Amino acid sequence: MKRWLAVALALALSAWAQGTLKVGVVVSATGPAASLGIPERNTFLLLQDLLDRQGGVAGRKVQFVILDDASDTTQAVRNTRRLVEEGAVAIVGTTTTPASLGMIPVVAEAKVPKISLAASKDIIYPVDAQRFWVFKTPQTEELMARAIVADMVARGVKTVGYIGFNDAYGEGWARFFEAEAKAKGLQVVASERYNRTDTSVTGQALRLIARRPDAILIGASGTPAVLPQRTLKERGYPGLIYQTHGVANPDFLRVGGQDVEGTLLPAGPILVAEQLPGTFPSKRVALDYIQRYEARYGIGSYSTFGAHAWDAWLILRPALERALKRADPDKDLAAFRAALRDEIEATRNLVATHGVFTFTKEDHLGLRFEDAAVMVRVERGRWKLERTFR
Repeated sequence: MKRWLAVALALALSAWAQGTLKVGVVVSATGPAASLGIPERNTFLLLQDLLDRQGGVAGRKVQFVILDDASDTTQAVRNTRRLVEEGAVAIVGTTTTPASLGMIPVVAEAKVPKISLAASKDIIYPVDAQRFWVFKTPQTEELMARAIVADMVARGVKTVGYIGFNDAYGEGWARFFEAEAKAKGLQVVASERYNRTDTSVTGQALRLIARRPDAILIGASGTPAVLPQRTLKERGYPGLIYQTHGVANPDFLRVGGQDVEGTLLPAGPILVAEQLPGTFPSKRVALDYIQRYEARYGIGSYSTFGAHAWDAWLILRPALERALKRADPDKDLAAFRAALRDEIEATRNLVATHGVFTFTKEDHLGLRFEDAAVMVRVERGRWKLERTFR
């Protein structure tokens, strides 16, 4: 009897293993972008526990294979190749724009659908032969620049300065912010750059201050975004300081301290979920994620970045269920990956933590401005809702 039970258990485990759906995850859990990547990683660990208790998806076990790219583009590309070769049905990641862009040719060549967790519009636009396979959950610089400029205009700002990362993230923000600012009649009087790993931006700050802009936007993300703001404050800059949605996490507040008091930034609505009107479409979903995340990692530990990962799964899960009705990944992995890509693109009116997603053949972000952006101020070390756009 014992031997029969052992054989039966072994056969059951073998069948379960054969039916496993591997989802590759690449995040920046170490390096300059770690304050963004850690909550993304933690969210997938939370999801893994939930799915193991729920029995997976459509009777199949789901395994998240999570790899750290150390905030390095080369490592992100290497991780992506490994996940493709190991049979991932889809890839989620990565945290930063430069690395996410680097991953695109790999997934396109292998014809594996990917959901990016980085901000740049260039990741998903235009939807050409390579980006055909790529989707994303974070709001773009274009969408959030619209929110910033609208807030600046409402506050009577006339002249603006800019300092951002000297990489694809910073350049993308400079491009969209400056275009939106000029379209709304604002004058961009200075534009500076710095590296994510720099320890001083005194020269850039002094040049910005010398032009006396009414407001300055810092086009950076994570804790490295604190450096320009701290330097501007130390050098006596009296104007408004804006950050991007790339700083919407607890570590920015912790590292910045008093130097980031009064910061204005656009953010996904989940950042201030409890302060949203009851009719805001994503409020219920956002509060559910926050409750689950904080139950595991502690009160005040959630961030918008982990929520981007949660949204990726909210999109991916029903797409997996539909794709499994069209193809069997155990028999034809290529056909299943193609079916999964099509089903991701078929997502319509999916309410998530950051907004409502509706993908089309031309739009692989699918967020509406009024549902996906709010303006927030840092007040007494906390996030305070300033305005919505609904």
